[in-house]
Amino acid sequence: MQSKEPTAVAELGRQLRVDAVRAADAAGSGHPTSSMSAADLAAMLLTRHLRYDFDRPDHPGNDRLVLSKGHASPLLYAMYRAAGVIDDEELLTFRRRGSRLEGHPTPRIPWVDVATGSLGQGLPVGVGVALAGKRLDRLPYRVWVVSGDSEMAEGSVWEAVEHAADQQLDNLTLIIDVNRLGQRGPTRHGRDLSAYSRRLRAFGWHTVEIDGHDVEAIDRAFEEASATTGRPTAVIAATRKGSGVAAVEDKEGMHGKPLKDAQSAVEELGGPHPVHVDVQKPPAARTPHATRSGHLSLPRYDLGDEVATRDAYGAALAALGSARGDVVALDGEVGDSTRSQAFAEEHPERFFECYIAEQQLVAAAVGLQIRGYVPYASTFAAFLTRAHDFVRMAAISRAGINLVGSHAGVAIGEDGPSQMGLEDLALFRSVHGSTVLYPCDANQTARLVAGMAQGDAHTRGVRYLRTSRGAAPVVYGPDEEFPVGGSKLLRSGDEDRLTLLAVGVTVHESLRAADLLAREGIAVRVLDLYSVKPVDEQAVQTAAELTGCLVTVEDHHPQGGLGDAVAEVFTDGRPAPRMVRLAVGNMPGSATPQEQLSAAGIDAESIAAAVKLLVEKAIVK
Repeated sequence: MQSKEPTAVAELGRQLRVDAVRAADAAGSGHPTSSMSAADLAAMLLTRHLRYDFDRPDHPGNDRLVLSKGHASPLLYAMYRAAGVIDDEELLTFRRRGSRLEGHPTPRIPWVDVATGSLGQGLPVGVGVALAGKRLDRLPYRVWVVSGDSEMAEGSVWEAVEHAADQQLDNLTLIIDVNRLGQRGPTRHGRDLSAYSRRLRAFGWHTVEIDGHDVEAIDRAFEEASATTGRPTAVIAATRKGSGVAAVEDKEGMHGKPLKDAQSAVEELGGPHPVHVDVQKPPAARTPHATRSGHLSLPRYDLGDEVATRDAYGAALAALGSARGDVVALDGEVGDSTRSQAFAEEHPERFFECYIAEQQLVAAAVGLQIRGYVPYASTFAAFLTRAHDFVRMAAISRAGINLVGSHAGVAIGEDGPSQMGLEDLALFRSVHGSTVLYPCDANQTARLVAGMAQGDAHTRGVRYLRTSRGAAPVVYGPDEEFPVGGSKLLRSGDEDRLTLLAVGVTVHESLRAADLLAREGIAVRVLDLYSVKPVDEQAVQTAAELTGCLVTVEDHHPQGGLGDAVAEVFTDGRPAPRMVRLAVGNMPGSATPQEQLSAAGIDAESIAAAVKLLVEKAIVK
């Protein structure tokens, strides 16, 4: 640095503290003290090391900044004011209704790539972005992640730490703001920098321990991080919460509160002054990821063939990868079971093995889509529950990701309940703006896999596809269309007594039940509601009007799945039909797939028995 630069950076640090204090004071809430501890780190980053074109947030060469400690949003917004992209008036709208400066940052702001605030998520997502930079974009941008010390206790952080080291992500820098104090008191390691350093080095990281208020030490550390090759770097900075204001500096009980005497604090910090930083722009860079490279030729299956939907998923994904260079696949070390292995074999440069780390799996997908890629991340449906918070935050981030859960329901058979996804439909239906699809045959699966990549009005956000382990007969032709929000009527007649509404494996059981019932003179409709969310409301209403009774059948717990999706159609005052739900209400053990379906009461014989009981009791027409 030139001789005057340290003073200028220190002055910027003070102004960032001033603006953090002012923003929280105007809002009457917020986390100014958490912002103040990292202000010198932020000032040096903004002044000398971040390469970013604020006029072009989509510039392919931009560095990426992830504020993992999202509660320190006043600091981020103060940085934006210093960069000249928001003014003082907007800064003081912090946390107000309608303001894009929310309590924790979201991509409503064009310079924010991912929502943060649920601690332990910034680094895993940053790893995903760094993977894109190193393996796909092959551009020299750097990913900077600013983390608090408290969140270093999160298991997801250590999934990311190991993955970053394994992938030699030397384009990733983690800045840990070790301010010693969490929400209710001291953190686990206090200000013991070596405690963090030892752990990170054990995973293969390069570490630098510094005084986080010494701007020259910060500058040297950032330069060292940028010069380190073959491994990621963590800058572990000792700081003081509330730094610069004696009344709150390094004191407990000040977390998440505006300063009591903000005016005095501002004066102690030197008062507000006009400030502007000319942020370095990145070098010119090409748009990296490939677009469509050929015609999509999906696999085609003949009627009556026995094919597992997971097999169709793998084949369709590989075909999609051949047609589109922006499609990438990730898996949690079960690719031979989910069948993502088919993609890996054909497109190894775009396949990401995330191992048994489902939080990192979903986070990497979020990071890759930040860089414009279309990710498909797969594992067993049961194991995606571990990553629920990452799915929830992906929705808040407005992220477009495709998640695929295989081995769903009791139909997997002998492996038992620990491997059965029985809560996944409820999990994904509850996510804001999500799409939930559950195909019953191979051609339907292939079409839905391709449709998920479109990202149109019907498939934006978090998209979930549920696949099955066992083979099932193909009931649809290869040219059949399956729009999101649609359904397929597989059996109907003028004498139908009720409607069976099914998805996935229970479509086949319902068709068999319809055949059994027909032999006894009982006609029923069978409706395949492959789009669980959004559900085909019109088809459901029509079925209710024509038959008067709806029986939902699903290989899922009764709560939150197909039964609830159908019931919700009638919650706005529409006349509700008689409804019966058949679902997995028992605790399964180990048994064959057919024995499991029978024990849960969702096999063909159980469905037929339930229908006959309704007919005998004259509950249906």
